[in-house]
Amino acid sequence: MRITGGTARGISLKTPKGDHTRPATDRMRESLFSSLGSGIEDCRVADLFAGTGSYGLEALSRGAASASFFETDRHALTCLKQNVQAVLRSCQLDTSVAKVVARDVFSLDVNSPAYDLVFLDPPYHTIETDLARIFEKAVEPISLPDARAIVEIPGNLEPSLSGWELIKRLGKVGKGKPTVAIFQRS
Repeated sequence: MRITGGTARGISLKTPKGDHTRPATDRMRESLFSSLGSGIEDCRVADLFAGTGSYGLEALSRGAASASFFETDRHALTCLKQNVQAVLRSCQLDTSVAKVVARDVFSLDVNSPAYDLVFLDPPYHTIETDLARIFEKAVEPISLPDARAIVEIPGNLEPSLSGWELIKRLGKVGKGKPTVAIFQRS
């Protein structure tokens, strides 16, 4: 697993042992970031359920202004902190542009900084039942009015979220196939 583009391109990312986290594949991220193009530059990014931090770190490598990473698993946090340091060094960025927060996404307060772009890669077994709740309790309170939310979801799920419009979907639709859905506030 590595950063696929930008100034940190090629940097390897550490992943926790076991299958507790499900890092986004290089191919999926590369496709997503190609689709976003220059729309990533100068964005303030939140990476919810960050795991290895691959989405937020890819955004920093490609010109995002800052990134906050939210994760609670201690094994993932160890890898995440190492990955953040490696990418910051590679991009010659100040440590102030990246913040690792060991906090559950459902406990974010409404006074949190507002973000232009929110990545979320929640555990697959919770997506179907919790996606609307995740958006209501975690994404909406920290999103700017014109924010985009990008969520990795199973290919057989057809999400419908109140207040959000699905503007693009990447990946193969079907059972067992991961896809990325890009939402914008409606």
